[in-house]
Amino acid sequence: MARTSTKKATASGTLLLLVRHGQTPTTGAVLPGRAPGLHLSDDGRAQAAAVAERIAQFAARVAAIYSSPLERTRETAAPIAAALGRKVVVRRGLLEADFGEWTGAELKRLVKLPEWKQVQNAPSTFRFPGGESFAEMQLRICTTLQGLVADHPGEVVVVVSHADPIKAAVAQTMGCHLDLFQRIVVSPCSVTALAHGPGGPVVLCVNSTGRDLTTLAPS
Repeated sequence: MARTSTKKATASGTLLLLVRHGQTPTTGAVLPGRAPGLHLSDDGRAQAAAVAERIAQFAARVAAIYSSPLERTRETAAPIAAALGRKVVVRRGLLEADFGEWTGAELKRLVKLPEWKQVQNAPSTFRFPGGESFAEMQLRICTTLQGLVADHPGEVVVVVSHADPIKAAVAQTMGCHLDLFQRIVVSPCSVTALAHGPGGPVVLCVNSTGRDLTTLAPS
């Protein structure tokens, strides 16, 4: 079956471009969660500039740019907004999971905890001590995205968030059980595209770090 253009595909549906924030000084070493004051590293700022260049291929077709309120996501959204001539709108529903007492902990310590196996293999049953459950996080991010789809019928929307919420949204879109969402990889400043049309949502790509996004369309 011939591929349709993204413009045609989004004429009757909404295209969400989910962007994970760029690299920070603690990426891969610490679970920062919602703690304030964490900014992009030099590499992260370069990643943000690169993803802005990729998304600029959509130019005026991007109707809005939304971001989690944390510094690292807003700093990733800023060059995208500059490239597209749009303002960044903050949405709390796009926040990172609330890791509670685990916030700021080193990953090398967390992986030694008996609970870590539950986090990896049965996340639907786990609640972070003093924080959010994975199920609550998934409901929150998916409800937020559904609201954006309703607000932007037939448009392209950029959403800058965090790895776990994006992974949870992908799992929901695919009809994949939350216990399997840890098998999804979402790298810093990667793009994940979800198309919401009359036939229901589809996953166009996950963890894309390539150059051309304009060919994204349901086949």
